[in-house]
Amino acid sequence: MIASSFSWGDLAYLALAVFLVVVGLTVGYAFLRLGETFGRLSAFIRGAERELLPVITKVGGTVDRVHGQLDKVDQMTDSAVDAVESVDTAVRAVSLAVTTPVQKVAGFAAGVSHGTAAFKAERDWRGAVQAGKEAAARREQELLEELRESGGGEG
Repeated sequence: MIASSFSWGDLAYLALAVFLVVVGLTVGYAFLRLGETFGRLSAFIRGAERELLPVITKVGGTVDRVHGQLDKVDQMTDSAVDAVESVDTAVRAVSLAVTTPVQKVAGFAAGVSHGTAAFKAERDWRGAVQAGKEAAARREQELLEELRESGGGEG
């Protein structure tokens, strides 16, 4: 009768109980390992904070200093641009001051030359003066165009 008291259902319950004990032990072991991993991760994060926070602070200071130096460079480039603009204005003023008299002298010389040649050829005073004025105007215009082509004239 002892054999009849143990049935297949009891065997199934026994197998289920053993399975659940094995699963419980396995899950418990996994939780234990997971707890150790979280402990190591926490220690790693604390160490990283200890190491990285001073570095981040130094980088912040360096960035502030670089920003200050860039502000100085910006001021220097602004000053250089202002200086170049001043030099350009001065060169233009000198160029204009020199160009106009040279243009007038060249026109005068061309006018006198052509006027004298016309007077010698035709013996007409009014015609010679008119030829001189026209030659002077032409020479002044030619000189102005030459200066414009070379980039030196303003007109």
